[in-house]
Amino acid sequence: MGSQVRTRVSVYAIVVEGDRLLSVRLSDASPVFAPGLWHLPGGGIDPGEQPVEALARELLEETGRELAQARLLDARTYAARRNGVDWSLTALFYSVALRDGSPALTETDGSTDAAAWIPLADLRDDTLLSPAAADALRMRDGLS
Repeated sequence: MGSQVRTRVSVYAIVVEGDRLLSVRLSDASPVFAPGLWHLPGGGIDPGEQPVEALARELLEETGRELAQARLLDARTYAARRNGVDWSLTALFYSVALRDGSPALTETDGSTDAAAWIPLADLRDDTLLSPAAADALRMRDGLS
């Protein structure tokens, strides 16, 4: 029996304040990327949902923060294998501004288990990041 193949379109928020990146840590329930990695707030687009609506929903679920503004930066594709599933992921990356507040995980039993501001200097080691988060840092560096 062959492996399952799934496709997914996801949205991700690149939120930088000062020298810190708003990040979420992937849990064991993460469907695509390995648990324990730091990742970007975001996730899959539900049927009938617009990308920016999905971004706002995911930000609130994963960080407790409300979206103020979003600007599409780039799109990338990823191939990953996790738990016997081959994933073909298309990721839409947004530069994001948030309403005031502190990060707090509001979703339970989701794909993330922590939300925090991580100093950019601590994220230079790609082994700590999901492939999407590593790409986001390179995108951000290209903008500055």
